[in-house]
Amino acid sequence: MNNVKKLTALTRAGIIESLQFRLGTAMTLFGNLIYLALVYFLWKAIYESSGTDVVNGMTFYDTMIYLILATAIFNFLEMFIVWDMSRAIQSGEIIMHLLKPMKYRLYTFWSYSGSHVTLFFLTLVPTFVVVSVLTKGSVPVGWNLLTFMVSLVLALIINFNLEMLVAPICLYTESTWGINIVKETIVLLLSGATIPLAFFPETLRRIVDLLPFRAVYDIPLTILLKKGGTDTLQGLLPMLGIQLAWCVALTILGNLFWNHAVKRITVNGG
Repeated sequence: MNNVKKLTALTRAGIIESLQFRLGTAMTLFGNLIYLALVYFLWKAIYESSGTDVVNGMTFYDTMIYLILATAIFNFLEMFIVWDMSRAIQSGEIIMHLLKPMKYRLYTFWSYSGSHVTLFFLTLVPTFVVVSVLTKGSVPVGWNLLTFMVSLVLALIINFNLEMLVAPICLYTESTWGINIVKETIVLLLSGATIPLAFFPETLRRIVDLLPFRAVYDIPLTILLKKGGTDTLQGLLPMLGIQLAWCVALTILGNLFWNHAVKRITVNGG
């Protein structure tokens, strides 16, 4: 019960902090509108130059729905763990985190939970409602919403573990700016967040299917839009099984790497 109180306290603090910096949230939403406008004109040009209404099984309409929802999910899942850890190491604050009566990984995960709750209601839900209204019900509404929520939680855990696989590199280099940029580029590209995986060449698609990145964006979106046979139990369970398997595997790898890396800590500030 004490652990539950600690975790809910972290979530509540995160919500308060997120609402405190409302201008930052507003600027993020404004930046996303500009990004979506660029995406719209880019893909409109691609479809017009293709000479066909359907490319790789997706219409322009399907592609825009996919990418708009992917952007909303990206905002919901976004974490700055690598940046936070790098600054904490450089300032010496990392020692204070390690002395807290809670494991660092657990504390880090739940310290972001409040912002996830806030962004869920401020970005993901409104985006879903707007898309559903403007497309006149093109996004299915039913049991897929419940399974999508389950998939989204698994995606959140996977994304956290990917962050925690990169963040401890700070303990060796004391700076991971370049590494983090590369990581974000790879995740966004190979997860389907910037380009739907349906547009990938077959060989590359097979490789991507073996990597954890598609479990962050493509699988939740596939479940939400009832694509790939996920409207049936036989098609849904393998998708959720892939996510669950990556949750377990990346959690184990992340713990092992963190336990090894934390022994190399050096503090220059504080």
